[in-house]
Amino acid sequence: MARGKSSVDPAELEKLEWPYDWPPPWRNGKLAGHASAERALLAAQQSGKLHHAWLLTGPRGVGKATLAWRFARFLLAGQQGGLFAAAPDTLDVAHDAPGRALVDARTHPDLFHLRRTLHPKEARIQNEITIDDVRGLGEFMHMTPSMGDWRVAIVDAADEMNRNSTNAMLKVLEEPPPNAVLLIVAHAPGRLLPTIRSRCRRLALQPLADDTVIRLLADHAPGTAPEERRALARLAEGSVGRALELANAGSLGLYREMVEVLATLPELDMPRLHGFAEKFSRRGEEANADWRSFNYLFDRWFKGLARSWAVTSEDPPIVAAESGVHRKLLAAASLDRWIEAWEKIARLLSGADPPMNLDRKQTVLNSFLIFQSVMR
Repeated sequence: MARGKSSVDPAELEKLEWPYDWPPPWRNGKLAGHASAERALLAAQQSGKLHHAWLLTGPRGVGKATLAWRFARFLLAGQQGGLFAAAPDTLDVAHDAPGRALVDARTHPDLFHLRRTLHPKEARIQNEITIDDVRGLGEFMHMTPSMGDWRVAIVDAADEMNRNSTNAMLKVLEEPPPNAVLLIVAHAPGRLLPTIRSRCRRLALQPLADDTVIRLLADHAPGTAPEERRALARLAEGSVGRALELANAGSLGLYREMVEVLATLPELDMPRLHGFAEKFSRRGEEANADWRSFNYLFDRWFKGLARSWAVTSEDPPIVAAESGVHRKLLAAASLDRWIEAWEKIARLLSGADPPMNLDRKQTVLNSFLIFQSVMR
């Protein structure tokens, strides 16, 4: 469903929305690892008592949006059985099914895609879902379906709504119309208003198994070597979206360099540290991608340190230099001191993001120096 006018070419607009090499959720016909969630939606539809609002939760990148689009495609273009037809046992929809092409193109008249939209003055996607984005949703939900039995709205993602748009969404949920379904994707549902959560049926998607992530990496990032896929799957912790982002940004190499610097503690190889930190003095989208990867990888590595303390053993190393580093750090100081250090580092890292925009290179240097101070 079209919303507003834009001077940006549709292909360019989609690239701004989805700047990745793999298919976006609205054109991804495959979903792996969530058969039970699919069965729950299918059973709800076949019961004749489909709930009007669903909250699809789970870690970012595990397939929540892909599941939402699969269900939307099924409701709007699928053969849902009838008097003489057998009820379907999957959400699969034939490629040539009437209406499927419209759903995949997001132009189906009974479909509403609520997401961050184009900035009114700049060629970029806005940081939030605004109240203006939500205003048309209530009207859409109460219209009569044009091509079938259902109207479907997908919110991707609810985490990106601001206070005003969240309140507007609540009004939509308070007056659910018949034959309309709202599918809300949420990475952190605890941040949503309790009144929104209470009006939705929750369907939680779990992290994917490493084997599933590896298989999907082979499909969507065939240029990665098998050993890289295994390492990326472990780094991504069950999120194929995260694994693909890390692969696209070359983050495995970044992780290897980071761990090699950490392995020199407590003395720290300062020339190596400065060389590593220099990566973050650059500007531009590639540098921003490196910075996002570093934040995620550093946080993930520290969680591994905490796990090593809890189970008194280290995770198997992802890169060679990682072997024994956790044990060395935990032998030098208590976990409480490491957590205190991590809290300081987390504040430092957040200061290098807007609106403060502190120097990223110096932030990285200071972060490693905080770790060094704990060991001395």
